[in-house]
Amino acid sequence: MSIIITEPDPIDPAVQRQVFGALPTGVTAITGLTEEGTPRGFVVGTFQSLSLDPPLVTFCVDKGSSTWPTLRSLGRFTANILSTEQLPVCRSLSRKGDEKFKDVAYTESTIGTPRINGAAAWADCEVLSEVVAGDHYMIVGAIVNLEAGSGEALLFRGGKFGDFNLWPAPVPAPTAQPAAATTGKA
Repeated sequence: MSIIITEPDPIDPAVQRQVFGALPTGVTAITGLTEEGTPRGFVVGTFQSLSLDPPLVTFCVDKGSSTWPTLRSLGRFTANILSTEQLPVCRSLSRKGDEKFKDVAYTESTIGTPRINGAAAWADCEVLSEVVAGDHYMIVGAIVNLEAGSGEALLFRGGKFGDFNLWPAPVPAPTAQPAAATTGKA
């Protein structure tokens, strides 16, 4: 008996976007300051906690990013988890060019990176590693400092921005449960 292995059909990128677009992602601005003190940053929907011990985070960035090489060379960044009120900040940092921070207020963190005012939370990190993953780089950062802000996190799903209340999960109707027999055992 012989086994014939066939190549899978190619995945249509439009279908892949549609399928994974159903999954809400957080909106996070990755920021740094150049040696000259110029703020740089970009927005990702892939930021997440990776490990508690040691405390690590991860995110992915397109290989074509013109900003990531600058932040990579600095060796540190702040992940600014944007709040629902920060859609204008998201749009500003998603633009191309040097005017991204024109209307973005920030304070400098203890590691010398921009913490965007009004964010839901911040994680100041050092770049630990970078892995080539298809058309992206997967970055692992070691957390140096964390701080919670206020407000709900800005989410992205199905091409729209929102918050946890925008896409409520269906709640099943309560069902009558039969009374449990009491046996005296826990």
